[in-house]
Amino acid sequence: MAPSSCRTVGVTTEIHFTLGECSLGAILVAMNTRGVCAITLGDDPEILVRALQARFPHAELMGGDSECEQLMDKVAAFIEAPILGLDLPLDVQGTAFQQRVWQALREIPAGTKASYTDIARRIGAPKSVRAVAGACAANMLAIAIPCHRIIRNDGGLSGYRWGVERKRALLEREAKL
Repeated sequence: MAPSSCRTVGVTTEIHFTLGECSLGAILVAMNTRGVCAITLGDDPEILVRALQARFPHAELMGGDSECEQLMDKVAAFIEAPILGLDLPLDVQGTAFQQRVWQALREIPAGTKASYTDIARRIGAPKSVRAVAGACAANMLAIAIPCHRIIRNDGGLSGYRWGVERKRALLEREAKL
């Protein structure tokens, strides 16, 4: 998606969403006609809904969709047991650079990790480590685009949009595969 298109994301779009709970806290799954456009994690469901509205300011948000609830069940099951895998129809919205980063993240197998530097090299932009980190921070598809698998060069955990403790829990579950 071109940067100009990102600014108008959600214009005259219906987005269906559902909220739930999992062992990592509150979870929101949202979808439009093209696929899942957001999976977010947090402590407060209200904050997750407000963030969805901020991300898609022109969209009409509609809660309680049965198809979304089925997708939520898949996401929650994957969080608890990553061995199940996660295959969802996705509507990945971002700049061309973000798309490249997110595709590289999706190629990291569960149970393994990579650094921001590794991803920058994989996408052919070895000097773009900070931009890779920015793309990870902009990811609206938690779990489906596994930015939780990105660690610092020294092996330590770095920031995670949905909290470092959630990142640690996801990595620990995947390490058991």
